Amino acid sequence: MNQGSHEHSDDISYPSSIGFVLIHVGCFAAFWTGLTWRALVLAVALYVLRIFAIGAGYHRYFSHRAFRTSRALQFCFAFLAQTSAQRGALWWAAKHRQHHKYSDTDLDVHSPVRQGFLYSHVGWIFVPRNDATDYSAVRDLARYKELVWLDRQPYLPAALTALATWLIAGWPGLAVGFCWSTVALWHATFCINSLAHVVGSQRYVTGDQSRNNWLLALLTMGEGWHNNHHAYQASVRQGFRWWEYDPTYYALRLLSWFGLVWDLHVPPKTVIRGEHKLGRLVIDKVACQLAASFPVTHIASQVHDALARAPGWADLKSRISSARIQAETFWSEIDLPEVPTLEEVRRYATARLAQTPSLEEIAVRARERLLELVYSQLSETASRPAT
Repeated sequence: MNQGSHEHSDDISYPSSIGFVLIHVGCFAAFWTGLTWRALVLAVALYVLRIFAIGAGYHRYFSHRAFRTSRALQFCFAFLAQTSAQRGALWWAAKHRQHHKYSDTDLDVHSPVRQGFLYSHVGWIFVPRNDATDYSAVRDLARYKELVWLDRQPYLPAALTALATWLIAGWPGLAVGFCWSTVALWHATFCINSLAHVVGSQRYVTGDQSRNNWLLALLTMGEGWHNNHHAYQASVRQGFRWWEYDPTYYALRLLSWFGLVWDLHVPPKTVIRGEHKLGRLVIDKVACQLAASFPVTHIASQVHDALARAPGWADLKSRISSARIQAETFWSEIDLPEVPTLEEVRRYATARLAQTPSLEEIAVRARERLLELVYSQLSETASRPAT
């Protein structure tokens, strides 16, 4: 059984989603508590502070180590990020690293392309198999005992924040200051997992559906430049162009002037200009996706019909069905107009992909994969008993 399809059939664990539902419901308490300026200011301040902590802490620091900081400030980043009630910093980083490793494949923990929008937006969080922190994926972070301790108290910082909002601004502070800002944080963050793989533009070839979305960048202080991020994950800067709004990066630059953070990684100019060669894994992934987008079944049917009319088909069919001829050898002996040429595949790739110096390698590998897929279908057809 396909591992991905089996795992994604898991039901959502409802007990673990109770707190999530209660905080959403808590937003409506504002009808009874009323609104106050203090509560509204608190909500805006907490949103801005915590969306920065999520982008700078959870994402750019813990997940990608895009900059360095002291052990004390590292703990502060983790604590502040966990006030958003998005579980522990190590859990978040481990899941995010898994997402990048398998982006938009069956093993991606939250791909809208594979599991649908609702699952990628929020459902995956409450699937039991996603509960535990995979410490093997964050060995660089798990050596810090204080981070492991904090990860095992995932909602303590959020609970203390909720208490503080009540002490500062009373019940309106809790309903509006905490609940409103927390729910807004959740869905802004979740949109990067869901919408940023569906809506927007693709400047770079990354082997997945990551996209740049200016509106999400506004809502998340720069996290919406998601295709940029997938093109160069180690970058502390996600807005690659001067006009790509990235306040999280600006804030980190400011902190670097005071020596609080350092070694801020930025993308090379070749990456920004799209002139860098893609890695072998990305080339193979893109090529396989490209090959699968061809009408493989139709092409195989045309090839089969053409061969069935040619002399020697009975012997060739026997060789195919008995696996006495491999795909590479088969295509070296067969030249049919029904099969797309390398030039046709190259044009097909050019029309569908962003500019990349690796286009030729992608086209060559895509045609190889396309021939493998067509041959596989021919093998299945040839192996069927005649009727």
